[in-house]
Amino acid sequence: MRRTALAALCIAAAATAGLTGCQPGQDTADNGTGTSSASTATGKPTAEKDPFAGLTGGEIADRAAKATTGASALRMKGDIPDEESGGTISLDVALNKKGECAGTIGMGSKGQVDLIKTGDLVYMKFNEALLREQSKGEPKADTDAAVAMLAGKWTKTKATGANGKEFGDFCDLTKVLGGAEDTASDASRGKTTTVDGAPITLHEKDGKDRYTLYVATEGKPYLLRVDSTAGADQGSVAFSDFDKPVPAQKPAGDILDLDALGG
Repeated sequence: MRRTALAALCIAAAATAGLTGCQPGQDTADNGTGTSSASTATGKPTAEKDPFAGLTGGEIADRAAKATTGASALRMKGDIPDEESGGTISLDVALNKKGECAGTIGMGSKGQVDLIKTGDLVYMKFNEALLREQSKGEPKADTDAAVAMLAGKWTKTKATGANGKEFGDFCDLTKVLGGAEDTASDASRGKTTTVDGAPITLHEKDGKDRYTLYVATEGKPYLLRVDSTAGADQGSVAFSDFDKPVPAQKPAGDILDLDALGG
């Protein structure tokens, strides 16, 4: 069968970042409004309050896919397994269809990078742990010098260059959502929960993989969260801040030019 577009959003986002899937998150997640996304069921909405009355789960999934892929911008927050390192990559990034983004990408104890892309430039701020992780195998003096030069400082590089291309692709929401609008889903309908917007839950199967999807019942039927509940890539990714401006401004203060440094 064809994978539901809502679950595909998580998978597409991970693939675009050069990652592999979704990793378990906490039982609650910030959805960008300060509301917790605990999945305590409250029962099925009454017909007069149910914008999806009479629709199948697949039809609801298709509406949610259309609304979500139609957003000009959104925020994506979750934890994704990295097959190469065996660790977990955490994402909290706002991005739009102009190719702009702003947020943080972390790799647990291996460090994190703050990221901004605006225009044709990518700005990155690495912490010491990430610089040392990336410098493994290098002479200690060289690593110490890189840390002294770069740790906690903003750098810039061209989005089309070797240092910035991967992030440049990841920051393009059109690429992240590419193909996710075409679903033909056979999702089944579940209960409503306390996630923001009192969403309907949908359940989707794809081979051994199982997904629970949360679709807003207030306003546009956006996807609010997708949980991979069984299979190889179990996890959770939340979506919020639909159509809101991405805070992708050039950082203040001194900025090191990685391209000029040849790094």
